[in-house]
Amino acid sequence: MRNRSRQWGLQRLSPLRRGFNVAVLIGLVSTLAVASRAPTELERIKADGVLHIVSRNGPTTYYEGTDGLAGFEYTLAKAFADELNVSLAIRDEEHLGRLIDAVDDPQINLGASGLTITPSRSEQVVFGPAYLAITQQLLYRAGEKRPRSFEDVVAADKDLLVIADSAHAERLRQLQQQHPTLRWREQSELEMLDLVEMVHSGEIDYAIVDSNAYSINRSLYPRARIAFDLEEEQQLAWAFSRQRDSSLYDAAQTFFERIKSDGTLDDIRERYYGHVDEINNGGALLFAKRIKSRLPKWKKDMQEAAEIFDLDWQLLAAISYQESHWNARAKSPTGVRGLMMLTRPTAREMGVSNRMDPTQSVHGGAKYFRKIYDRIPADIQGSDRLWLSLAAYNVGFGHLEDARVLTERFGGNPDKWVDVREHLPKLAKRKYYRTTKHGYARGWEPVTYVQHIRQFYNILAWNEHLEQRRIAALEAADEPEGEFRKVNLPYTLNMSMSLL
Repeated sequence: MRNRSRQWGLQRLSPLRRGFNVAVLIGLVSTLAVASRAPTELERIKADGVLHIVSRNGPTTYYEGTDGLAGFEYTLAKAFADELNVSLAIRDEEHLGRLIDAVDDPQINLGASGLTITPSRSEQVVFGPAYLAITQQLLYRAGEKRPRSFEDVVAADKDLLVIADSAHAERLRQLQQQHPTLRWREQSELEMLDLVEMVHSGEIDYAIVDSNAYSINRSLYPRARIAFDLEEEQQLAWAFSRQRDSSLYDAAQTFFERIKSDGTLDDIRERYYGHVDEINNGGALLFAKRIKSRLPKWKKDMQEAAEIFDLDWQLLAAISYQESHWNARAKSPTGVRGLMMLTRPTAREMGVSNRMDPTQSVHGGAKYFRKIYDRIPADIQGSDRLWLSLAAYNVGFGHLEDARVLTERFGGNPDKWVDVREHLPKLAKRKYYRTTKHGYARGWEPVTYVQHIRQFYNILAWNEHLEQRRIAALEAADEPEGEFRKVNLPYTLNMSMSLL
């Protein structure tokens, strides 16, 4: 009886025990499943602490700026890495075809290189959210007959060059179905900047480039003109491997949704594709107007800073106008601030605690310019020293030295601005900057920067000259009748400042 009761008791408890055992078993299985599950792409990145991207060094992607790496793609990728709380590592790939292939490399997480979404590429990779619209444009040389369609291009039977494995080459293959006699050449070791220059110089007749690449180079190569747009807008996006899970892709989706909604993406676009208009008649008139409306508020600060650092106050005024249009509250998406638009590192180096303080900004900018001016080799004097200093102020001293090395290499005089300015744009071309110490730079920008400041300086100097004449005339009118007073009028318009 006792045995039966014990047996009955065990039988009565066994369902509870069975339930407990099942729960424990499920928990163990779940734990083991989680422990044995391979980490997602995003989990691996966070565990490693690094986001690895493949890109192509250049003006629309990434390059070495005056304060470290910069570029549209770099800034986007760095912001994404920051959001993931990891660092960013970039592998450079020169060839577009190999760049797309590299997206499947286990050591690469994504491709970020201004990649156009195309049908053939979409078969190989998964594209993330589009972040920039561009148009493919056919370029021709000003002075030649402008083609207005591919019928004209075919009829002209001229030299058309595109980058190998590019979206442009893919589009031409599609167009060849409509125009069987359409012919073109493809070359891999080229950038769009090269194509713009080659059209400008007449080395080739036609080229196809993206609208964003043309817009940042057109002022440097004005003979390269747009003949027509190939089609409607296309979209640029990051490329992700089809062989992996979607965790990183999903994180990128969330990232782009945020930066589109909070204005960050617009700020980055403005930083790299916004531009200062060329000084035309309207710009000169606006400048003259602001000489009267804005300059008087800051003139004393500029004169004091010029006195301290042995500079021309009108030069400081011209630099300040180029930087901020004499707006003491000026801010830029790049992080520069104030009248002289100082970066945070430069302000710290120059002892500026508040970049928005006009006096501190002007004195900090003057001190920084003087420092650069004093670094120029002592045997370079006169206007050459000044223009080279301005170029270094804009692009960085290291990049200026690279340009001087290139100038000498090509038989020019590295101490002459007229020679150096011809070679500064080479810093944006791979075949040249890969041989330099500091690498890629937006070499056309210091050329334009110096041109603008020289023009602003001339207007300021002429305005000052007229003002001195007016004051002298008033003083002469106050002299007693019959008394002759000699009036010395220094001609402050320094003609050496005019454009070469």
